[in-house]
Amino acid sequence: MALPRLFQPFPLQKMEREMTPFFWFHARKSLSLPLNEPSPSINCTSDRVCSLISPFPKKDVPMKKKEESQGSMCPRISFNHKSVLAKEVVDFLQPKPGMTILDGTLGGGGHAELFLKAGATVIGLDRDPEALAYASERLKIFGDRFIPIEGNYVNADKYLEAIGINKVDGILLDLGVSSYQLDTPERGFSFQKEGPLDMRMGNSSITAAEIINSAPLSELLSIFRNYGEEPRAMMMATRIIRERQHQSITTTTQLSSILAAGMPLGPRHPATRVFQALRIAVNEEITQLEEALPRLANILEPKGATGAGRLAIITFHSLEDRPVKKFFRKYSALEMDDPTWPAPRPNPNRIFALPKNWSLEASTEEISRNPRSRSARLRMAEHI
Repeated sequence: MALPRLFQPFPLQKMEREMTPFFWFHARKSLSLPLNEPSPSINCTSDRVCSLISPFPKKDVPMKKKEESQGSMCPRISFNHKSVLAKEVVDFLQPKPGMTILDGTLGGGGHAELFLKAGATVIGLDRDPEALAYASERLKIFGDRFIPIEGNYVNADKYLEAIGINKVDGILLDLGVSSYQLDTPERGFSFQKEGPLDMRMGNSSITAAEIINSAPLSELLSIFRNYGEEPRAMMMATRIIRERQHQSITTTTQLSSILAAGMPLGPRHPATRVFQALRIAVNEEITQLEEALPRLANILEPKGATGAGRLAIITFHSLEDRPVKKFFRKYSALEMDDPTWPAPRPNPNRIFALPKNWSLEASTEEISRNPRSRSARLRMAEHI
């Protein structure tokens, strides 16, 4: 059995790991790569969160239809997704009859079902048509108290306006990728299962394969570093560039093998961060989250006789958590300060009050039942 092309002798592996910009310049020449590629545009919305502005034009690329019939609107593969921090979310949002709750990331409908059982009306948004089909079938027993809408939560205010709703009493975002998406090879999210390099959560965006096979080196570096926090970004990008000169990289296991060749296997697979970075880039997850937060705050019911609107967001890694934490703190602070001011001033932008325990993690019991909840964090804020 022939060794993978990228299983290089030790000196080249060492060069890839320790390459300085000077050596990288000469390595580019030896690999016959362009020396003057333009750098991607980076939009820094804070001192810690940078959003990549992709040079790839958006285009409408419909997802491949399943070869088998979907039956009663349910995907042919069982939608296996366990809702994380469900009790904590319900305890905070306090769903009851007369309330309207927006579930901006409907998924399998686990959280929405709990809201509906408590008597609330639920508007379920999801850009994944398979998830929406499954949840709609699952929750149809609740009649017109469940309103499914295919779309991205970043445009939630427009969807609500279209159905005549201006404000909601609660909002939930359960960010990241669902277990169903990870476990469905055809979606291309997992490096452990053979499938096309797709990674799209919805119908309209570039695929991971298009990025891998056409992005310049500088673009790949930015994606892997900004969205995957991959310390070996240079080496990973170099391997991809070299391999695609010989053949297109089209499947998940093909890319995974390229990234893992010759690498020591530890608790984290060598391809983990790169696959995360590609998924985030394909679906513009961080830029859309940053754009959505103030728009979601505007559709929350302010504090009144019936209570105040509440916003709950579940994140699964630091890239998601940082903008949420920063947003909640900025708009809940009583005062704002500046070194040039003689004293702190009242915060004119304060719209939230944070509960005492405004950040919660999954319990030990939940993690034992659902290991994928180990990285989940729930952040909560109440409109004032």
